Amino acid sequence: MSLVVNRLTKRFGSVVALDDLTFEVAPGQVFGFLGANGAGKTTTMRIALGVLEADAGTVTWRGAESRRLPRSTFGYLPEERGLYPRMRVLDELVFFAGLHGLPPDRARREALAWLRRFRAEDLAGRRAEQLSKGNQQKIQFIAAVLHDPAVLLMDEPFTGLDPVNVALLREAFLELRDRGRTVVFSTHQMEVAEALCESVAIVDRGRMVVGGPIREVRRSTGRRTVRIAVAGDHRLPWLAGVPGASVISAGMDRTTVELDTGVEPDAVLAAAVAAGARVLHFEVADPSLEQVFIDHVGRPADEEVHLAPVAEGAA
Repeated sequence: MSLVVNRLTKRFGSVVALDDLTFEVAPGQVFGFLGANGAGKTTTMRIALGVLEADAGTVTWRGAESRRLPRSTFGYLPEERGLYPRMRVLDELVFFAGLHGLPPDRARREALAWLRRFRAEDLAGRRAEQLSKGNQQKIQFIAAVLHDPAVLLMDEPFTGLDPVNVALLREAFLELRDRGRTVVFSTHQMEVAEALCESVAIVDRGRMVVGGPIREVRRSTGRRTVRIAVAGDHRLPWLAGVPGASVISAGMDRTTVELDTGVEPDAVLAAAVAAGARVLHFEVADPSLEQVFIDHVGRPADEEVHLAPVAEGAA
């Protein structure tokens, strides 16, 4: 049985935060909850955890309403973080684990193991307020996973991390997945989701835009892309003879060409050959998640959205 968000609706006064939102996350999967800041991702997670109450709809895990499940079912990494600034890191981790029923001795062993995993053993005796934002984020992640929850809800976990720590966190996500845990993380960084997720849901202004396995989502616009490398002129002047083909990125080694719906990739190759170009590389690919997002939503994912007020007379 899976994590099911079913027809979730939430208003804050006249503002609609969630509008009949529905999606499903399979167990033992890394799932990307994608959208711009303000799209409704945090509100959904807080409802799942019982911090907020929905106006309508439900969140269930293995058939049971999430708010009725033991708190230890979930691990949560909030976007705004939430460490006690003057507590020492190891004491803080043991404390948080204890809130979920983990005995102190075991919590200490597990905490030290995670600190070693994140190359942060030296932080154990330091106060949280002495840590950089990146290190605070790592400690908050450890606090979320220390009690080994079945479902992990991570709100923008990669924001502000340097490349080394991004790689460490990605490895941890995949290890948790391999142990059968369900990992749901929100982000507006499409390239991160593309590298990690098996399935995603794209939301905009509280509504589901498109969702499902990554491959199906990437094909949902009907567009395809071609990556091509030719000897000589990398501007591809002959591409003008292929209606519905346009360059979206160009480099000295390869050029990426986007094709409108109905345009066959072979048309690009045929045009190159007809123009006498020597083709060194030719590859057909689906659009990126960023391109899919823009096609469905009409703007890049890093643009903040403003929630819509409820229409006059609406229930």
